[in-house]
Amino acid sequence: VQIEEAGGGLVQPGGSMRLSCKASGFTIDYYSIGWFRQAPGKRREGVSCISRNGDWTYYSDSVKGRFLISRDNATNTVYLQMNNLKSEDTAVYYCVADPLLKTVYYCSGRSDYEYDYWGQGTQVTVSP
Repeated sequence: VQIEEAGGGLVQPGGSMRLSCKASGFTIDYYSIGWFRQAPGKRREGVSCISRNGDWTYYSDSVKGRFLISRDNATNTVYLQMNNLKSEDTAVYYCVADPLLKTVYYCSGRSDYEYDYWGQGTQVTVSP
């Protein structure tokens, strides 16, 4: 069972980047998927979530209107399109799979719940 993130790197402020999250060893059909991020010295933050069939999404206030989450169950992949990136978006981004990621409480990162599956993370750096 594995989750692999890809698409991170260095981008200038105002730029765009798309992260992907590919699951293997299990089907994401039965899971809500979330993107979390953690910057050095900061608490983990829930960025965005998408329900199993995509009919519910969550975005933190800090990314609302700039990020877009989507999923393709046929390819077992979830995407995070990030636009108008800011320096404060710099962090390691993690993809997480868990049936509970369908409420604001669990998606926000306030919970210390041990979610089912985590990826290794991908670094996103926004800098001139």
